[in-house]
Amino acid sequence: MLRIGCLSDTHGFLHEKLIGFFEDVDEIWHAGDIGDISVADRLRKHKPLRAVFGNIDGGDIRRVYSAHEKFTVGRKKVWLTHIGGYPGNYDRLVRESLKSDPPDIFVCGHSHILKVMFDKSLNLLYINPGAAGKSGFHKVMTALRFKIDGDRIFDMEVWEMKRG
Repeated sequence: MLRIGCLSDTHGFLHEKLIGFFEDVDEIWHAGDIGDISVADRLRKHKPLRAVFGNIDGGDIRRVYSAHEKFTVGRKKVWLTHIGGYPGNYDRLVRESLKSDPPDIFVCGHSHILKVMFDKSLNLLYINPGAAGKSGFHKVMTALRFKIDGDRIFDMEVWEMKRG
C-alpha cells in the first residue's frame, strides 16, 4: 500500500499545516504551477516528489520537471500534468492521448477547483486537487491524500484552509 499526497498550484507558497497533512504519506504528487523551486525542494526534503511544471513556472522548474509524468503505482497507471481540463471537456492537448491510451488515474491542476470524479467514458479516476497556494481566485486552499493498494484507490481525504 502506498499513501499519496496530492497538490497543485502552490504558486510559490507552501503552508506549514499542509506539510503536517502530508506527514504520513509515502510520496507527494504536484500537478504544476509550483511557482518557486524552493517549494519543490521543501517537498522533496519531506517525501519523494513526482511533479510537473505548470504554465507559470520558469526555466529553473522546467529544467527539473517535465510537462507530463506517466508512471505506475500498484497496478494503476497514472498520468500527472498541469493543464488537463475535466471529464467531458478535456484540454485539446491531452484529449486524443487520453482516448487512445487512458490511464487509471488522471491528475491535473490549473483550474484551482478541487474536483474528484470517475470518468465512465474513459474508465479513469479524474483528480484535480485544487490550489494549495494563496495566489488566485480561490478562497480556500486545498490538497488531497489517499491510498493505493494494487487496484484499489481509497481513503481519500481533503485538506482545506481559508486564505488570509
